[in-house]
Amino acid sequence: MRSIWRNSLSGLDRQLARDIGLICVADGFVGLSFGAITVSAGLPVWLPMLLSLVVFAGAAQFLFVGLVASGGNPVAAVVAGLLVNARHVPFGFAIGDVLGDGWLRRLVGSHLMIDETVAFALGQREPERRRAAYWTCGVGLFVSWNVGVLGGAFGGTVVTDTDTFGLDAAFPAVLLALVLPSLKDRSTLRAVLVGVAIALATAPFLQAGLPVLLALLGVLVSLRGGARGGGGPSDEADEDDDAAGTARTSKETVR
Repeated sequence: MRSIWRNSLSGLDRQLARDIGLICVADGFVGLSFGAITVSAGLPVWLPMLLSLVVFAGAAQFLFVGLVASGGNPVAAVVAGLLVNARHVPFGFAIGDVLGDGWLRRLVGSHLMIDETVAFALGQREPERRRAAYWTCGVGLFVSWNVGVLGGAFGGTVVTDTDTFGLDAAFPAVLLALVLPSLKDRSTLRAVLVGVAIALATAPFLQAGLPVLLALLGVLVSLRGGARGGGGPSDEADEDDDAAGTARTSKETVR
């Protein structure tokens, strides 16, 4: 684990470190809100802190607390949280190389696998920068989130609405900025558009978090389009090689 942390620090530059720092600060304020909301709803002080340490997934935590505070069944709240976090399955396939080979690294790395860490990792091209972005962002967010939750839980209702600070728009804006470079690829753009359409169409009827889960169906459209396209860049490279070979043969025939 020490080697991962040293390599992560060495792979950071000033711009990347600043971006990660900003998202960590915003995350801390959201954690402050979560802790305050949970306690003000009449739930015990230890609950938000336990959820933040064990679950570490803001959407699932807010959903769980909201359902329990409104009188819902705790088992149903857990199932709803698991459904929301099911999007982490494709996350694991996308950034499996970033986690490392040892079981301990993969265990810790998967616990830090949230939207922001995955987005930062996928936004980097070089493997070293991908690892640096993922681990630095993951550790930073874990610390800032739990510190914020701790402060909110003991601070009561100091901050109960993140909309007051505009933080409700901060996370979507940052994630959009990180994802934009990937939209140059047609298959990725197609998957995003389909996912957005599904989420917008189902949001008025389904519980919070489920439209995002259904939006992952856009990935199937992307995979289907890629298979139909026949491989893309690799096929073009093969065609270029064949054309070059034909040209050389023609020159030799002329000579």
